[in-house]
Amino acid sequence: MKVRTTVKHEDIENVKRITESTGFFYDHEVEVAISLVIDTLKNPEEYNFVLIEDDNGKTIAFSNFGEIPCTKKRFDIYWIVVDNDQRGKGLGKILIAETEKRIKELGGEIAYLETSSTEKYHPTRKFYEGLNYDKEVVMKDFYADGDDKVIYSKRLK
Repeated sequence: MKVRTTVKHEDIENVKRITESTGFFYDHEVEVAISLVIDTLKNPEEYNFVLIEDDNGKTIAFSNFGEIPCTKKRFDIYWIVVDNDQRGKGLGKILIAETEKRIKELGGEIAYLETSSTEKYHPTRKFYEGLNYDKEVVMKDFYADGDDKVIYSKRLK
């Protein structure tokens, strides 16, 4: 396994494949993930990525994060995605740990994540809580009626 922080042109397809494999994201959300790779290829300082490759060099997981504008040392973790075929192998924990490490290297003190309140995302919420992220806010009916936005935070030490 190899961790890298620089995106390559092939990551346009890698991110698409990984994101689609989960069954969690709508087509328009997959397009957003792809656009972040494209934007970062054009301007490497635009967004930050952590990507995990298997022993054969195949990209199997990624995260994307950035400093929150108009804040001091606060970062949003926008995407944390593990290829569906690789789930349950501890890659999510490795991905979060590497992302937190990179945020700290960039001077970040607090990381924020968000997810849906629907039952489909129950394992995601439990995953964040198991990694000591605190539920900060629930924004009712944010994504749609009955689909709240749940925001978590963690102070990075």
